[in-house]
Formats: sequence, structure tokens, C-alpha cells
Amino acid sequence: MKEFKGISVSPGISIGKAYLYLEDRPPIPSYEIQPDDVAAEMDRFNVARKKASEEIQVLKKRSSAEGDKHDHRFLDAHLLMLSDPEFIGQVEDQLGEDLRNVEWIMHRVIETLVRQLEESNDSYLRERAVDIYDVANRILNHLLYRERVSLADLNEEVILVTHNLLPSDTMVMNREMVKAIAMDAGSKTSHTAIVARSFGIVAVLGLSDISRHVTSGSEIIVDGNAGLVIVDPDEATRTRYVNSLREWHQHEVSLLTLNDLSAETRDGKLIELNANIEVPEETDVVVSHGADGVGLFRSEFLFLQPGGPPSEEVQYAAYTEVLKALSGKSVTIRTLDLGGDKIIPDMEHREEKNPILGWRAIRFCLSRKDIFRVQLRALLRASAHGNLKIMFPMISGVEELLSTLEFLEEVKEECRRDRIEFDERLSIGSMIEIPSAAVTTDILAKHVQFFSIGTNDLIQYTVAVDRGNEHIAYLYEPFHPAVLRLLKMVIDNAHAASIPVAMCGEMAGDPLATVVLLGLGLDSFSMSAFSIPQVKQIIRSVSMSEAEELVGTVMDMRSHNEINSYVTGWMHDRFSFLNN
Repeated sequence: MKEFKGISVSPGISIGKAYLYLEDRPPIPSYEIQPDDVAAEMDRFNVARKKASEEIQVLKKRSSAEGDKHDHRFLDAHLLMLSDPEFIGQVEDQLGEDLRNVEWIMHRVIETLVRQLEESNDSYLRERAVDIYDVANRILNHLLYRERVSLADLNEEVILVTHNLLPSDTMVMNREMVKAIAMDAGSKTSHTAIVARSFGIVAVLGLSDISRHVTSGSEIIVDGNAGLVIVDPDEATRTRYVNSLREWHQHEVSLLTLNDLSAETRDGKLIELNANIEVPEETDVVVSHGADGVGLFRSEFLFLQPGGPPSEEVQYAAYTEVLKALSGKSVTIRTLDLGGDKIIPDMEHREEKNPILGWRAIRFCLSRKDIFRVQLRALLRASAHGNLKIMFPMISGVEELLSTLEFLEEVKEECRRDRIEFDERLSIGSMIEIPSAAVTTDILAKHVQFFSIGTNDLIQYTVAVDRGNEHIAYLYEPFHPAVLRLLKMVIDNAHAASIPVAMCGEMAGDPLATVVLLGLGLDSFSMSAFSIPQVKQIIRSVSMSEAEELVGTVMDMRSHNEINSYVTGWMHDRFSFLNN
């Protein structure tokens, strides 16, 4: 029996037979060509690109027929990559310089592009490297006259074990037969993660090398709740998980009964539970899991595609799609958190030693008002079609906030002159994710209609810990006394100014933190849609007086370890499902 720890991206438990899917990667041939052969090599390259494009068009038609909008969107991105003049130009230039066959030249160009993305600190950008590889692989298949094994041919239920899945793999795979995915690569924002969540497939990614320890037919357990995969379990472990699987199914059924109920404490306090989404196609999951709306729609997905910043029309269509799908429920859209290590393709960027603290988010937008103006116009136009709220990321102080609000008013006036309809009562909020903003929330609260706490960055900046650094990640502590004191300050200052406070960081979806956040006075939680039923169950099982008593106790404690131990014990005593 072997155990592997990874990243839980889609919850649940699955026990079954492994299907090992490893892409066959024959060596890329490399040989010299003559100057007179360059044109012929480019012709081969262009024919292969055309065939790859035709393949994608076929998949796109099938995707449209099946109503899968997410697949449709990433296929459009792949078509753009195939016709990207910069990519084609790099291949042609290097072909003329190096005088080697086009397969080898394209392979080197792609390696450079992928390496640049994989070196980024941003997980979303790192995952986009998979899209580039996918497109290149299609071209290579035609240049080398090779065919790939298709996951569409699966005819029995399996647990898919692989090093990595290309977007095209998840597109064609028989999703009815894939009950779980265990993958070496991947993160919570990867295409595989999004597909797994959308179709309710249990998934654990980021397992490093599980594909080297599994053979097809092996029995395997994927625990998407704990981010654990067990290969060839012993009898005791298997029996324990069979029982856990039965209990999990019962728990899921019971949670479904909560979808139409409000998140109301036992003593009548109503809490808003919203979902975080990356792409418009996640709205189906938002509705099916009983969310009150969308508390964080990350708008970056539109900007991190080839071809440069999206047009006003493209953005307007995407924002409107989400608003209409939510049928009047509130949708909070975060303006661009770009810059620093999140670079818009085909746009010049600044080299920075510390991009996380650098030219990003609202700082980027205020210095690139050409890009920001287009987004604000699209958002304002979309506001006519639903309950839209806008929030600005990485506000550090009142000067930055006032500059942003002044520019928003300028864009509003443009829309009025152009007779563009928008919601004049549009709610505007500030994200609180920098300690300087948290400490001055009494000042900021006078200028916005709501706050949304981004705990991922707020914790990182407060305790000076890079949460992506494995050597010090243990210091990233949500229950650090300093973090809890900042949260209390933000909430108290907001309530003193009569504005609500939401939280859209990972802490909001952590069941162990739910009652503490309730006791601190948080008005709205926003999280992965899949986390909502469980958090709702906890909220409906406690009273505000219990939550406030818990907070009163932990606020007097001196260390994270003491607080974490006490809260964990308190929660486990009251909620047995947290012990599974």
C-alpha cells in the first residue's frame, strides 16, 4: 500500500480500478536542411497548422451541439494560438537562422514559451502553458504522422491516473466512465480542475509522481476531501474507505436538502453565501449548490488569452452571460488583478524583482487607463442586465481608492454622453487584502458601499510569508492572533459606517473557520460553490451567541497553535462529518 498527498480540487471519495494514461512522446527528429528547403519546411508547418485547426473546428461543433460553453471558449483560444502571427513568425525566423527541420524548430520555440509561463509565480499563467503545449502537440502529430490514444474510447468505469491532461484530453474523454482523476501535475485553477468540479468528478492533482507508481488495473482510492490517493490499499484501509464512502454519499444527500434553505443561524441571523468563479461556465454549479450569488468573479481569464486585451464587446458579453445565468442574484466582479507576474500576452511588461508587491492590480489599471477604461465601460454596460457589483483589488489607502473612483466617474460620464444605459445605483466595493488598507478601513468605509476581505493576500502580507514557498508555508496561519485582530478591526469599522463585509479568500470556505468568522461578525462568505452546502450546514447548526462566545475565548489567546487547537477541538466536538 502506498499513499500520496496532493491538492484536493474536487471533493468526494472514489474507489476503483486505475487506468494509467501516459502520452507517448517519441523523440523529436533533428536534422540539417539547406537554405532552399526553408520554404518547403514552412509549407509543411502551415499544412499541419491547417489540419490542427480543422480538428479543433470539429471539436468546437461537437462542443456547441452538447452545450459545453467552457470547452467552446478554450477551443477558440487554441484557434487563436494556431494563427498567432508572433508564434508563426518566431518559427519562420528560427527556421531561416538555424537551418534545421521545422519539427525541431517549433519544438524549441514552444519550449521557450512554456518555460516563460512555467517560471511565473501565478498559478493561472503556469496552467496556460498546458494550452500552448496542447496546440503544439496537435501540429507535431500531423508533422510526424502519428495518432494518439483517445480517452473517448473508455468503456468501463475507471480512476484516471496520469502525469498531466491536456485540455483536448478532457474535452474528448468519456466523462461518464471517469469516476476520479489522480494527476502528477495541476492546481486548483487548471483546466482539469475546472472540468472535474463542473462534472462532479472526484480529483486530486499536484501528486508529483503518482503515475510512476501505478499500473492499469491496480485498485486505487481517491480521497478528494483530504487530497489523498492510496494505491493498492490493504484490507483494513479499504474497509474504512468503503464505510467512509457510504457516509459521504449519505452526507451529500443530506446537504442537497439545504439548497433551497437560507444560511440562517439558530437564533435568526441571516448570512449570505456566495460562490467564487473563474469562468462564466461555472454558473451552473453556482446555482445547483444553492449559492445566493457570486461574491468573486475573477475577470483575468479574458485577458490571459493570446491576442492581447479583449475588446469591450468580448468583455461585455462575458459579464452579461454571468448576470443572466444568475437571474437577478448579485454578481460581484473584481476588476483586473493583472501586472506583476500576471502578464497580458502580446503586451510589453516590466521586469520586477518582487512582482507580488509590485506593478499589479489597481496600480496596473491606473497606469494603463486605456485597458482599464475598456473594462469599466463593459462592466457598466453589463450592469443594465442584472445585479452587478464592482470591487477594486489591492487598494492600499484612500488616495488610491479616490483616484480609482474618480476615474470610474469619468467613464460613467462618457457612457451618459454616449447614451449607454447602466445601473446608476451600482454598488462599489474595495477589497481589503493589504494591512495598510485594513488598518485604515474607518477611512475607506466612507467612500464605498461594501468591503470584501481577500484573506489569501492579507494573511500572506500580515505574517510576511510567501504561501507558495514550501520552506516557510507552515507559517501561513489563518488563526494567527494578528490576522484575527485585523479581521475584527475591518468588520467593526465597516459596521460602524453601516456597510457590509464579505470575505472571498480561501478562509471563507474552510469549515473549521466558519464559526469564528460568524462570531467576528462577517456578513457574507464567498467560496468554491462545492463548499457552500457544508458551510451552510454549520451556520444553520449554531447560534450567534455561541459563535461570539467562541471568538471571545480565542481573542484572549496568545498563539496560533493555541487558537488552532482550541477551534479544531470545538468544531470536531460539534460536527462529526469533519472527522471523516
